[in-house]
Amino acid sequence: MNCSHTPETTASERICMQLLEKELVLALGCTEPVAIAYVAALAKHYSDGGAINYVQVVASGNVIKNAMAVTIPGTDESGVALAAALGVVAGAHEKKLEVLAGITKEQVAEAKAMISGGLIQVSLADTEKKLYIEVVVHTADSYAKVVLADEHTGIVLIEKDGQILHQEIVAKDRADESQAEDAAISLDMVWDFAMKVNVDKLELVKQSIELNKVVAMEGLEHTYGLQVGKTLHDGISKGYVSDDLATRAMALAAAGSDARMAGVIMPVMSNSGSGNQGLCATLPVIAVGEKLAVNEETLLRAVTLSHLITIYIKRKFGRLSALCGAAIAGTGSSCGITYLLGGGLNEVKYAIQNMLGNVTGMLCDGAKAGCAMKVSTCVNAAVQSATLALAGRNIQATDGIIEVDVEKSIDNLCRLGNQGSLEADKIILDIMINKKLC
Repeated sequence: MNCSHTPETTASERICMQLLEKELVLALGCTEPVAIAYVAALAKHYSDGGAINYVQVVASGNVIKNAMAVTIPGTDESGVALAAALGVVAGAHEKKLEVLAGITKEQVAEAKAMISGGLIQVSLADTEKKLYIEVVVHTADSYAKVVLADEHTGIVLIEKDGQILHQEIVAKDRADESQAEDAAISLDMVWDFAMKVNVDKLELVKQSIELNKVVAMEGLEHTYGLQVGKTLHDGISKGYVSDDLATRAMALAAAGSDARMAGVIMPVMSNSGSGNQGLCATLPVIAVGEKLAVNEETLLRAVTLSHLITIYIKRKFGRLSALCGAAIAGTGSSCGITYLLGGGLNEVKYAIQNMLGNVTGMLCDGAKAGCAMKVSTCVNAAVQSATLALAGRNIQATDGIIEVDVEKSIDNLCRLGNQGSLEADKIILDIMINKKLC
């Protein structure tokens, strides 16, 4: 969305709008394998067009972890090599995270033939970066190299035959400006923006509601993955579970994740580089809003609050971690749900404390069908945290990582994600690579 900011736009509104525009991005398929396909497509684009001798793919452990088991859209299979081969064969690089839209069975077959012919070489990157992808396409007399880092569309290097065509270097003053902007953001600012912004400016949020709801309904109506959402939804009609706020929210959010993890060929609105985070930040709030029959403006403000709190925490937490991002998006949705149930800023802060004291520590062991269960667990916690907050109850500073100041509790979560999970990341990847499936 292209937003023109009028002179009357306040600095805080400008920051919040820029965050929404930057972090709410359309994505087709899980963002890690799709990012691999995007980089591969771009490398192919810059190659000399001759017959491909081989393709080198080097990726960070977190990327490989998330690309190993999740189904790639338009196929029934997964894997780093297949994602890269599809990017080379069929990727429309200009579509970025929708790079694999419209791939055909013939293109999938061609990509598999590249793999069986030994043309795709995959290795683990020697880097401290959690999000790093490098693809080099070699032809008989030429090569093209593309490197992505830190963000799922963040191209930092394009090189062809030794010539640098593009190199992204963040200048110190630009980095300082970004840090100053981050320091200016607060939960109070996010709340104030969500409550006061003219909803006509929230077209991107509205689009996230519409697109993500469509994918969730697809997951409820058809059999995808573990069918977590569909099973919960069917359980309501069978009388196994009650038709309450939590079950509705869990079913809708899990159904979206079921479909997405199974490779449904439908775009979702991602949040902070993750489609599942986008689904988890929107669908529980939508479900509660529909159950309460709120008007469109109220729902828009609630989902905006959820998106922005998710973005706010993720900017400190980082794109990828050994901890599950659904816990953070679930925290955002808990805040949106708290608002829908009549809560104010204090209750929203209580909800955050309740979430951080509950689901922090849920491990991310890669993108896969089972993510839908983690989404449903976090959504259940989101509703529970919201109802406790409305009753004036929150986890106290005597407990665990929770502090009196909610901002410090968030910092403690991010410290766990950024520092404490490093060894866990290595162990998880080692287990995933070396386990036997028979």
